[in-house]
Formats: sequence, structure tokens, C-alpha cells
Amino acid sequence: MESMTLGQALELEHRAIDGGIEAYIASLSGAATANAEPLLSALSGLRRHIYLEEEFLFPPLKAAGLMGPIFVMLREHGQLWRQMDTVEEQLADGADAAAMRNDCTNLLSLLDDHNSKEEPIIYTQADEILGTSASSELLAFLETGTTPEGWVCSAA
Repeated sequence: MESMTLGQALELEHRAIDGGIEAYIASLSGAATANAEPLLSALSGLRRHIYLEEEFLFPPLKAAGLMGPIFVMLREHGQLWRQMDTVEEQLADGADAAAMRNDCTNLLSLLDDHNSKEEPIIYTQADEILGTSASSELLAFLETGTTPEGWVCSAA
């Protein structure tokens, strides 16, 4: 990811998260048992992605004057977090394919709405506002960082 900007790397992560959820939904059709691994990986990746944004990316952007857009992103992170909780609970409870498809489709819809604002507004500004050092640290976190145990987004 070194040759990418931070914004490009975060957008690529969005696609990977969406792809994991979509792969799980596809596995619900016709299989005796759905393959939950892509979904679990996507949910874990999304939680880590939100952590990175809220703890490292948003504070300097907020300080640079993007308070309104950051407020919207934080509110939407809360919606995403609660929907992820719902999906995980349904999966743990053995919900049927129709319920899982519905919950995952709802999550994808929230992600689409969120990402359509975040990518052109937040990520473009991040690439301009953050210095090379900060961007490099966040790119490194994308490769190896983890969400601390028990961490929950601010609007959950």
C-alpha cells in the first residue's frame, strides 16, 4: 500500500469490506450452509476501519475545520456499528438465510450511503491535510493494526 495515498488505501479497504459481505450473501443461495468467513472477516475489517478513522484520522481533520462532515461520519459510524451488532447476533442465533440476507443487505446499503460521502469529502481532504508522516503511519496501521479489545465507536 506504500505507493497509494491514504485515501486510495481506505477506498480499497471499503471495496474489500463490501466484497466480503457480498460473498457471504452469495453463499446463502443454494448452499447447505453459508460460508460465514467472508462476512466475519468483513465485519472485523469494518470495525478496525472505523477505529482507525475515529482515533487517528478524524481528530486532525476536525482540528483543520471539517467539524460538520466529521460529525456526520461519526453518526453514521454508530448506525453501521449497530447494524454490524445485529448481523453478528443473527449469525450467532442461527437466523435463516432470508433474515441474514436482509440484515447484510441493510448493512451494504448503509455502507454505500456512508462511503459515497466519505470518499469524496473526507478522504480527499485527508490526503491534502495530513502530512506524509501521518499518512505513512496510517497506511502502516492498515497493514498490521488491530482494534483494541472492547473498543466501541463513539456513536454506538
